Amino acid sequence: MSDLTWTDWPFFDERHQQLARELDAWCSSTLHGIDHSDTDAACKHLVHALGEAGWLKIAVPQGPDGAWGGRWPEIDSRSLCIMRETLARYDGLADFAFAMQGLGSGAISIAGSDDLRRRYLPRVSSGQAIAAFALSEPDAGSDVAAMSCEARLDGDSYVLNGEKTWISNGGIADFYCVFVRTGEAPGARGISAFVVDAGTPGFSIAERIDVIAPHPLARLRFDNCRIPVSQRLGDAGQGFKIAMMTLDIFRASVAGAALGFARRALSEGLARAKSRKMFGQTLGDLQLTQAALGDMATEIDAAALLTYRAAWMRDVKGVRTTREAAMAKMAATESAQRVIDRALQMFGGEGVVSGRPVEKLYREIRALRIYEGATEVQKLIIARELMKE
Repeated sequence: MSDLTWTDWPFFDERHQQLARELDAWCSSTLHGIDHSDTDAACKHLVHALGEAGWLKIAVPQGPDGAWGGRWPEIDSRSLCIMRETLARYDGLADFAFAMQGLGSGAISIAGSDDLRRRYLPRVSSGQAIAAFALSEPDAGSDVAAMSCEARLDGDSYVLNGEKTWISNGGIADFYCVFVRTGEAPGARGISAFVVDAGTPGFSIAERIDVIAPHPLARLRFDNCRIPVSQRLGDAGQGFKIAMMTLDIFRASVAGAALGFARRALSEGLARAKSRKMFGQTLGDLQLTQAALGDMATEIDAAALLTYRAAWMRDVKGVRTTREAAMAKMAATESAQRVIDRALQMFGGEGVVSGRPVEKLYREIRALRIYEGATEVQKLIIARELMKE
């Protein structure tokens, strides 16, 4: 099922090629037959398995003398994309489990004190602690600066009040990186970030949310939840900047996941085209099918080039890649939706039977066009970056 020829592209070096080969082999031997009927249990199992195998070390930096638990000195964007593309090709929930360990702890990697990094990141990389990123609110999704969840300074603590929603890993996470309004300035400049442990008095899970591609998701509530100042990430009022830096690092990896889903769909579609008999020939002998396969393969390669260009620019050139990551995220998720839809069409009625690979892919891809910045937001980001030039 796997074709790793894309790792020969000039974006990658030997460590990336080795990562892709070893991860593909691990997925092939490990990610079959996992029971997904209990989503929470499956996600916890996958986090543990990924941690035990050492894959979660890709999601955090190394730190001084390896104290933060990462494999390499800095988070490597190309490695994140390879991880997500490969995992998504085999199991959407495995991709989710990996991605949330990185995104959920990313703010600590970027702006945490040395104490916070030493306390949380090694447990993330080993799979002993599950992380969550709590940014969105009922009235503040794409418009993050409109958030109303707030915290007031009271002595050596902050007191949090309000709600967060659409929080991945909500209900199973051991800690949450939470972004709240602290009021140092109007709008985005008055937001701060905190690490809140599950079980902290005043913090509760208000609602579990079911979505079409099941994964742990919840609405959070803070009711006079007291958090020590030492749990703040960075300076007061720097939360929005930290959130955007975190998203910039991981946004290209969303494109990586979309690539994984699309490649699996193309693989399923090719197998169907070669085996399905109709009108005295195979489905693949029909020119309409061949045209669809040509479109699918081309869209995947175009999205892959955008994805790994963005990751390469961040890793190698060390430049800000807000525009390039937005292009990659938009192109990869939108094209993957089209690729998967065409693959499903090749299966006819069988394609919409619950539990079939293409049916699961159809449900998996839809959320990627929304989370970590909807397609419409990516267009605005790209346009704003162009206007700056």
